[in-house]
Amino acid sequence: MLLSEQETLARVLESVGQLNVENTSIWEAGNRVLARDIVATVSLPRFDNSTVDGYAVRAADAVDGAQLTISGEQSAGLDLALRVGPGEAVRIYTGAPIPLDADAVVMQEDVNRTDKSLLIREGVTRGENIRVRGGDLCEGQVVASRGTLLNPSILAAIASQGLAELPVFKRPRVAIIATGSELRRQGEPIGAGEIYETNRVLLAQLARTTGARDDVFDIVPDTEEAHVQGFERARSYDAILVAGGMSVGTKDLVKPVLQKLGARLDLWRVAIKPGKPFVFGRLGDALIFGLPGNPVSAFVTFLLFVRPAFLKLGGHSTWTLPHASAALKEELVNDGDRPHYMRGVYCERTFSPVGRQESHALFALSRANALCRVEAGQTIASDSIIDVILI
Repeated sequence: MLLSEQETLARVLESVGQLNVENTSIWEAGNRVLARDIVATVSLPRFDNSTVDGYAVRAADAVDGAQLTISGEQSAGLDLALRVGPGEAVRIYTGAPIPLDADAVVMQEDVNRTDKSLLIREGVTRGENIRVRGGDLCEGQVVASRGTLLNPSILAAIASQGLAELPVFKRPRVAIIATGSELRRQGEPIGAGEIYETNRVLLAQLARTTGARDDVFDIVPDTEEAHVQGFERARSYDAILVAGGMSVGTKDLVKPVLQKLGARLDLWRVAIKPGKPFVFGRLGDALIFGLPGNPVSAFVTFLLFVRPAFLKLGGHSTWTLPHASAALKEELVNDGDRPHYMRGVYCERTFSPVGRQESHALFALSRANALCRVEAGQTIASDSIIDVILI
C-alpha cells in the first residue's frame, strides 16, 4: 500500500524526538538552535542616554533665546551622577548617561557657547534627543525563544544580556551511505557500465543545511557482507541516510539486510513522483531514511521527509520550506497516478519547468530553484497562478 506524503511525513515526525542539550560559547553558537528561552535581565538601553552630542538641559529652561550656565561635562562611560539645576546645562556626548533632573538634550549645532554659558538658538521639548531606558528591550521580555536558529543579529541581542554561554541542541550526527557496485568515486578511473556516484555529495550538502553533522561513508557494493558492515558501523549515529538499493531486485539489499540486523521498518513506499521507494525506521537508536538511488528522487524525498525530521531532531521549531505564488509560463501535465513534483525556475513571480522531468535528470535539477506539485491526472494551464516550493 502506498502512503500519501502527508501521512508519511506525519508518521516520520511522530517518531522523531529532539536531541540532548549542551552549552556552547556564544562565540561558537552561530547557526545553532537555542534550547531554552532567553529572558532579558538587562534593559536596552540600560539607562537613559543621549542620542547626540550637545547639552543636557531642563526643557522648560531651554527655550529660544535662553541663557544657561554650563555646570559640568558627562562623557559616555562611567556615570558621574551629575545634576542639572534650574538655568543650568551639562555638556554631554552621544551614548552618555543623562544627568539627574535633565529631561532633554539640545544639539550642539543649536547653541552659541561661551566659556561658561550657552545661548539657546533653537529650543527643545521634553524627551527630545534621549534614548529611554528599556525603550528597545525591557527586563523580563523574551530576547529569543527556544527553537530559534541563532543568526548574527539574534546573537548580538543575546550578547547584550552578558551571557558567555548558551544552551543549544546537539547537532544530529548523520551517516551518509550510497549503495551500488556500479558506482565510482570522483577521481577514480571509470570503466564500461560504471558511473560516478553523486548522491553522497548531494545528500551531505542537504544535510548540512539542516545543521546536521554528516559523515560520508565509502560506497557500499552490492554484497550482503558490505551492507552489514556499513549498517553496523552506522547504527551508533543519530540518523542513517542511505541512497540506492530500495527496490525489490536481487541486488537491492538495504531492506533485507536491515531486517536481518533487527531494524524496525515503519514504511517503505510513498505515493509521490519522483520518489516512490522510501524507507523509514530505526536500527537501534538510529533513525533510518532510505532514499531512491536516482538523484532527483533522492533530492525530492529528502526535502519532503528527511529535512523536516532532521530539523525537528536538532531542536528547530519550524521545518516548512518557503512557498511563493507564481504565474505558470507553460502548461504542466501529469498523466500518472501519483502527485508529481516538477522542477523548474521561479523568477519574477513566474514558474517555468526546466529540462527533463525524469528521476535521473540531474543536470535539469541543477538548474531548478523551485518545485511545483501537480496532482495525479491533473493538467494546469499556462498562465495559471500556482503555488511553488522554493528550494
